[in-house]
Amino acid sequence: MRTVVPFDPRNPNSRLSPVLDDDQRREFAAAMLADVLDAVRGAGGDPEVLATASPDIDVGVPVSVDDRSLSAAVQGEVDADLPVAVVMADLALATPESVRGLFDAGGDVALAPGAAGGTNGLVVREPGFSVDYHGASFRDHSAAAERAGLDVAVVDSFRLAVDVDDVADLVDVFVHGEGRARDWLVDAGFDLAVRDGEPVVEPNA
Repeated sequence: MRTVVPFDPRNPNSRLSPVLDDDQRREFAAAMLADVLDAVRGAGGDPEVLATASPDIDVGVPVSVDDRSLSAAVQGEVDADLPVAVVMADLALATPESVRGLFDAGGDVALAPGAAGGTNGLVVREPGFSVDYHGASFRDHSAAAERAGLDVAVVDSFRLAVDVDDVADLVDVFVHGEGRARDWLVDAGFDLAVRDGEPVVEPNA
């Protein structure tokens, strides 16, 4: 299945800036992207990167550049050719099995919700669906499918629900990650610690 992976190489994962500097954030974002692309390929998909600007790294798959908003850029891909899947680039826990679950879900539209109410994975098989990634997009996408008369399948997947937006999300990468993103954290000198009874990922002392 054609699978679009939106990626912003300009200022990725800005909310990780309390623990990662600009260069580190770019390197970590590239590691997460590589994990997602590996997972998509392992699931039998044909990934392509939809970037806001030309990446300064070789991602190993076709890249198209679209500097419009995420919703507008993804809508262009949905309108261009169906079926299509959309998988976010910051799903550092994604595996071939979890992505295959998205691909194999029934329905005219399949949605993999994020833990905070967003949409981390999407498959569109029939025309008439409108994307909107602002706010609680899982709810909005469910409503958009209903308005278009399209059946929705919801994919319940922990590994697709965890997107790395905030510093706290690094704990999930460190505990559950199996790929390059976790390796990058280890190689960069980060470790898992407990502060005030809560797990945190922080640089080694």
